[in-house]
Amino acid sequence: MTSSLLRPENCCLHIIDPQQSLMAHIHEADRVVANISRMIECARILKIPILANTQYQKGLGPYVPQLEEMMAGIPRPDKTEFNALDNMETRAIIDKLPDAVTTLILAGVETHICIYQTAMGLLERGLTPWVVADAVSSRSKANYDLGLARLTAAGAVVGPAEMIIYELLGRAGTPEFKAMLPYVVSGE
Repeated sequence: MTSSLLRPENCCLHIIDPQQSLMAHIHEADRVVANISRMIECARILKIPILANTQYQKGLGPYVPQLEEMMAGIPRPDKTEFNALDNMETRAIIDKLPDAVTTLILAGVETHICIYQTAMGLLERGLTPWVVADAVSSRSKANYDLGLARLTAAGAVVGPAEMIIYELLGRAGTPEFKAMLPYVVSGE
């Protein structure tokens, strides 16, 4: 686990499985989608690499429409593995990230399955997972809560989107801050 603040040059945003069939059953799905959207905007403004996955897209379908519209140009391997790093195409993308990238910011579903197992895979590789607490969820609140508790105990860093966004921005008054401000205000 890292004790230093997030820096954009050290991060990659990894979006995991917010697909229509899954999201229809997810606890507080609207909150999750809204905060994934905010994290994508933040990553774009700060030029943070973005990686995404789908889980068995043939059966579970595309991302929810709000996010599908934002995915142009973002690599999105389809997987059947719960730990995204066990997927060869995903692992190859992560391996090609700049050496400075040591932190993957995780958002998506489900907290206690794919988010948890991917975070564990990152820890095994010496990378630091940051889990966006309000941009992840599970079908039940209990599994969401237990997933976050287990992630924290394992060494992942857990925090809300707004905290992570402000940490990445670092200061007010910059062009990036001004560009991000409408997305932060819209999340209140």
